[in-house]
Amino acid sequence: MTHTQPRRRGVLWTPEHRLTTAGLLLVITLLAFESMGVATATPVMVADLDGGDLYSWPFTTFLVASVAATVLSGRVCDRRGPAPSLLVAPWIFLAGLVAAGLAPTMGVLLAGRALQGFGTGALMVATSVLIALTYDDRDRPVIYAANAAAWVIPAVVGPSIAGLVTETVGWRWVFLGLVPFMLLGIGLLLPVVRRLPAHVADPSVRRAGIPSAVAAALAVAALTWAAQHPSPVALAYGVPALGVVAVALRRLLPEGTLRGRPGLPTVVASRALIGGAFAGMEAYLPLIMSEVHGYNAALAGLPLTVSALSWTAASAVQGRYLGWSREALLRAGFAFVAVGLALFAVLAWGDAPAWVAFAAAAFGGAGMGIGLPSISVLLLRLSPEAERGFNTSAMQLGDWISSALAIGAGGVLLALAGGAADPSAGITALASALAAIAVLGVLLARRGLGAKAVEPSQP
Repeated sequence: MTHTQPRRRGVLWTPEHRLTTAGLLLVITLLAFESMGVATATPVMVADLDGGDLYSWPFTTFLVASVAATVLSGRVCDRRGPAPSLLVAPWIFLAGLVAAGLAPTMGVLLAGRALQGFGTGALMVATSVLIALTYDDRDRPVIYAANAAAWVIPAVVGPSIAGLVTETVGWRWVFLGLVPFMLLGIGLLLPVVRRLPAHVADPSVRRAGIPSAVAAALAVAALTWAAQHPSPVALAYGVPALGVVAVALRRLLPEGTLRGRPGLPTVVASRALIGGAFAGMEAYLPLIMSEVHGYNAALAGLPLTVSALSWTAASAVQGRYLGWSREALLRAGFAFVAVGLALFAVLAWGDAPAWVAFAAAAFGGAGMGIGLPSISVLLLRLSPEAERGFNTSAMQLGDWISSALAIGAGGVLLALAGGAADPSAGITALASALAAIAVLGVLLARRGLGAKAVEPSQP
């Protein structure tokens, strides 16, 4: 990696960029606050609505809707540009906030969560396409660094604020309190959409199939439920669901992704591998801290705060040195995540001191902070303009599905080896497997992202 070409000053806040930057960062911050807040408020809101048997479904319905919306938004962006998704998706998300905040029953709450998931999935794709249209290849690492920073405040203070709101004015305001800020974000995005150039669709490019997206979403829901409720019956429908996911992904991902073909398929596969590997650690690190190392609930999540800070710091560094090789940064990101997971495996076994958790979180967060922006830059660099929506949705879809599979695998391993009360054996096995996947990512990136594989595509 060369250390030349430091960040140009004023990339984000120049007259032509400042409105887009402000709108993007506000919307992303709100999505992050909603994500962090719901996890904190879920025990109270589920109990209040007598939905104990459906505890996981506020998350599952959100995921299912996000998967379907991701594919749909990618298709719309390739046909008509990002404007329709940017205009409609925030209102769908807003409707979900209101529905969940006013929900009289668990059913209405789940409907609200589905709307939030749909809005989030559509926005994640549309904002990426907007970045491609607004910022050039040299400047994109800077906006991705700002996006990471927009997540850090919600990650650090979001759970505490949501807990305080839940205890003082009620869990409903975890949703309703975001409504005025979302209206402001919509107001900032409207003039940005009006300034977008006219979109010219290419009818010859590949389009993602909506039936395949729905099938993948439902299959992921079935897999998630099976992992959370292991039994012979769950195995009977979980295995076919895994097959449905594999078949659907062949239509929803660039050709050759599942084989790690060099170029764009390797980039999309890398997002799935690094995202799933990190998600497995993030999901089970608090459990290990509480059950194995005796931390209380308030302190068990502290390593995740370290992870968020490390993620943001590493992302800021990669955004400062624009001449660094994105391919080398991606390999380094996988390596950092692999080290973090190896430390997590040692921590989970119980013999290591508890401070190892903070080292594991720091390495993992740093790997994500340099890896994800590099993947996004490479994806846009390799994507013709007419296929940015499809490729962006494929990248996001791979991340979500691999994360769900990694977390589900952890649930299965826990059930087979002691349960949540004695998680050492199960989570050690999970962390070791995920570390191996991260090492595989290093090798895949080295083989599949050589100089010839990452030449910029022409619009």
